[in-house]
Amino acid sequence: MRLRSLSKNLLVRVLVAIVLGVVVGLFLPEWFARVFMTFNGIFSQFLGFLIPLIIVGLVTPAIADLGRGAGKWLAVTAAIAYGSTIFAGLLAFLVAKSTYPWLLGGERTVNGLENPEDHALSGYFEITMPPVFDVMTALVLAFCLGVGITLIKGNVLHDGLSELRTIVMRVVEKVIIPLLPVYIFGMFLSLTMNGQIVLVITTFLRVVILAFIMTIVILVIQYCIAGLVAHRNPFVMLKNMAPAYATALGTASSAATIPVTLACTKKNGVDDRVAGFTIPLCATIHLSGSTMKIVLFSLAIMTISGMPISTGQYIGFIFLLGVTMVAAPGVPGGAIMAAVGILQSTLGFDETAVGLMIATYVAIDSFGTACNVTGDGAIASVMDRLLRGKDGTLRNAPVETAA
Repeated sequence: MRLRSLSKNLLVRVLVAIVLGVVVGLFLPEWFARVFMTFNGIFSQFLGFLIPLIIVGLVTPAIADLGRGAGKWLAVTAAIAYGSTIFAGLLAFLVAKSTYPWLLGGERTVNGLENPEDHALSGYFEITMPPVFDVMTALVLAFCLGVGITLIKGNVLHDGLSELRTIVMRVVEKVIIPLLPVYIFGMFLSLTMNGQIVLVITTFLRVVILAFIMTIVILVIQYCIAGLVAHRNPFVMLKNMAPAYATALGTASSAATIPVTLACTKKNGVDDRVAGFTIPLCATIHLSGSTMKIVLFSLAIMTISGMPISTGQYIGFIFLLGVTMVAAPGVPGGAIMAAVGILQSTLGFDETAVGLMIATYVAIDSFGTACNVTGDGAIASVMDRLLRGKDGTLRNAPVETAA
C-alpha cells in the first residue's frame, strides 16, 4: 500500500491518534491540553445533535426500501439476517456476563472511569447544540415513516428521504469520520494526563482477544446451521469463503468485498441468481460481527466504570441495535456511528464512554467486517436451499439486486 493511501486509512489514523495521545499526554502542559478538550466538547455536542438525524436519514429509507423490494424472499432474507445479528449479540452478552467477572475482575476498583467527571480535564468553553428531537423519538419516527412509505403510492416522500440519507452520509464521510482521529487523540490525551490510561489499555487488550475468539465461534455456528440446512460440509464451506474473509480484512468494507463474496458463495454451490440477490442485500443488513463487537466493548466499559447492568434493559438494547445495524452507513466505523444514539439513550453512555467505544471499535473494524461478509455466504446457502423444490430445482428465484 502506498504511503498516501495508508495515510487516508481511518484505522491507521485512529491508531496513530491513540499512540500520540498516550505519548504526548506524558509531558504536554495542561493549558495546551485544554485546547483539545474544548474541541472534544464541541465535537461531542455536534455528534449528539447529528445522531437523531442519522437515525431518521438512514433507518427510514432502509425500511422503505425493504418494503418495496422483491417480495417475500426479501423479507425472509432480512429476517434471517436480523436473527443472525441478534443471535450474535445475545451470544456475546452471555459470554461477557460469564467471563468478565474474572477476566476484568477488580478493574472497577481502580481509579478510573467510575466517576469520569471527577478526573477529566475541562475545555475553555462549551457550545450547546440541543438535538431537534431525542433518539427514541427519531427511532419511532423512522419506523412510522418507513412503514408508511411502503403503504402509499408515489415516490415524493421516498425520494426526499433518500436525498436526506445522501446528505447525512456526506456529513458522516466528510465531517465526522475525518475529525474522529482528532477527537480520539484528545480523549486518550485526557485519559493519560488523568492517570486512567493503564486501566483502559489492559482492559481492552483482553476484550480484543475475546472478540477475535468470538468471531471464529460465531462463524462456525453460522456455517454449522447453514451446512445442516444445505446438506453440505460446513468446514468445506468455510474454507471456500476464506478469500472473502481475507479481502474484508484488507478493505474493512462489506460493499468493496461483494465481488469476492459472490465468487466464494457460488463456489459453495449457491445458484447465481440467489447469490446475486442475497449477497449485496446482506452486505447492507447483516452485521453479526459488528453487533458482537459493540456488545463486548460496551459491556466492558460498563463493567470497569461500575455502571449497573440490567439483563432486561441490555437485551432490549441488543434488539434495538439489530435494527440500527440494518441502516449503518457503509463507511469505515459506520456501524458504531449509527449505534452511538442508542448507546447514549438506552445504556446511558457519556462522552468518555462513547469515545472509547469509537476508538476500540475502529481499531479492530476489519475483523468485524470479515465476520459480517463471511456470514453472508451462510445466509445465501440457506436461502438457496429454501428456494429449491423437492426435486432440487430452483423455484420462484428472486431478481438479483444491484451490488
